[in-house]
Amino acid sequence: MTDKKLNKRERHKATLSPFEYYPQIETLDFTSVSEGDVFYLQDFGIFNTPIEEEDYTLRLRITAGRITSAQLRAISEIVTRHNLEIILTARAGMQLHGLNSENILNIFKQINDIGISTWQTFGDNVRNIVTDVYDGRGSASVIETYPLILQMQEYFLKTPHLVGMLPRRISTGISGNSANVTSFFANDLYFALAKRGDSFGFNVYMGGKNTEIARSADIFLLSDEVVSFFIAFIEAFNKHGLRFTRSRTRLFYLLEEIGMETFLEHIAHEYQKTWHKAGELVLEKARFSQYQQLRDGSYAFCYESNFGRVSAEELNAIADFAEAHSAEVRLGIDHNIYLLGLSEQYVPFEHLTKSQTVVACAGSHYCPYSFWNIKDDAQLLPLEKIHEHRIQIGISGCAKGCGRHQHCDIGLIGLRTNNFGDADKGARIYIGAEHSTGISVGRELFEMVPLEYIRSVIDSLIEEYEQSGCDTFESFSTDILNRYSAEFIALWILVKLESGSTIKLHAIDTQDNLCEEDKFIIEKELLFQCFPKASYVPLIDDNFSDTIRQLSKKLWSVGKSDPKIAPQIKKLLSSKKYWEV
Repeated sequence: MTDKKLNKRERHKATLSPFEYYPQIETLDFTSVSEGDVFYLQDFGIFNTPIEEEDYTLRLRITAGRITSAQLRAISEIVTRHNLEIILTARAGMQLHGLNSENILNIFKQINDIGISTWQTFGDNVRNIVTDVYDGRGSASVIETYPLILQMQEYFLKTPHLVGMLPRRISTGISGNSANVTSFFANDLYFALAKRGDSFGFNVYMGGKNTEIARSADIFLLSDEVVSFFIAFIEAFNKHGLRFTRSRTRLFYLLEEIGMETFLEHIAHEYQKTWHKAGELVLEKARFSQYQQLRDGSYAFCYESNFGRVSAEELNAIADFAEAHSAEVRLGIDHNIYLLGLSEQYVPFEHLTKSQTVVACAGSHYCPYSFWNIKDDAQLLPLEKIHEHRIQIGISGCAKGCGRHQHCDIGLIGLRTNNFGDADKGARIYIGAEHSTGISVGRELFEMVPLEYIRSVIDSLIEEYEQSGCDTFESFSTDILNRYSAEFIALWILVKLESGSTIKLHAIDTQDNLCEEDKFIIEKELLFQCFPKASYVPLIDDNFSDTIRQLSKKLWSVGKSDPKIAPQIKKLLSSKKYWEV
């Protein structure tokens, strides 16, 4: 027996399972839902936010991001009729915003009737299984994973003992491509293309989340072993996962508590077969352009959304063009829409956002945790340079990390600060992630930068990258940024901003064998050599922290913020206890 207390959501499940609750939806008064109703409705993709408690949102599961022109038109018609908003999700799905108590049930039924499920898109469920948008068709595609995703989904979707009954959500990624548009190492479970001997298959990684890299389980699976392993994994997690303190129920914390080896023993008990040790990971960095040639010689086009927002009119236009040109439509996990199978590099769409490599979370307009309207504020970034260099940017509105800010080249968490005067909006900035092959997440560069000055910091980082001669920003992180401490890089940027210097940051020999004190001495001496006249460098004592704080205060302290850039943030005081990602 344990003296630990089940968390509130688990106590609801113990009383009535979500599958048993489901029939009540037909007669539910959506104008007056209880706390229990709110929990259960999430298991069917229906939720409301404390920002607007009378409004509802519906999350759509787009299997592997593949959607038909007919489904696009049907969604567009529903959105137009009810004056709704559409945002694309980071799991290649959609959310419809602006529903209300009068139309939510009918729209829920209409969406599920067009071959798109909303079941288990929220709550404690297996979320939409994601793969690379070029799965099966790209030049880097070795194993098409869509058939495997369909089999995995068939196992858990609408399965009574799994609907809403997991200890916490499970995010799954699988890719049979040797290069992916974005990384999948933020998933709880990731099947990555690998080779063992002469056979291609998948290495297994576990325990990722938005702020952590999934770790190797030292397992190699052939394609025909993936589904049975996935089933064993889900059953083991459901039986042995943590169900007490809600904030520590993700797989990451279970592995932290019992260890990878013990959890693999639980999986082996369910799997009832043996597996091979991990093979060689087949994964490389690649640059993807707006037009991409596919394996059959045809082309794919990336339609840039407005930082995840699309309109009904856009969906109709995409559906019409795709149908006229026999193109396939897919949603990416990068908040963009892709058209595959074009005979030439031509589309009639104009794109002005330069947002292809920027993932921006829902923001304060849709989420109660966010302090920024992320999708609007993202336009303040140096988008031309970001687009030119294909720099991957992730922006989250809070520490939960829905913008995957530590799994990209440059990451930001939009927060609120009074550290520099009256400026409300600020961001924590991360750099140095070696995300493509799952080596490391980003490191914190600055704890807080006021919104007005974020662009200058990112401009400075991009200038360093341009001077470096590195092929990609990620290789710049590997070869240069990650050879230094984050504190040194922060001070280097600040001193350059203060002095206007254009001096180039060079790679140095690895300091891995040095103690922290010796590394600090080398970095301090480099600052003295490069900036002998800088006013703040002589103030460095036995660490960089005090100098960083003083210089950032000097550069970024403000009086009244420009209301067009950083308006005062007024958060509604509604309870947030129902809203969880």
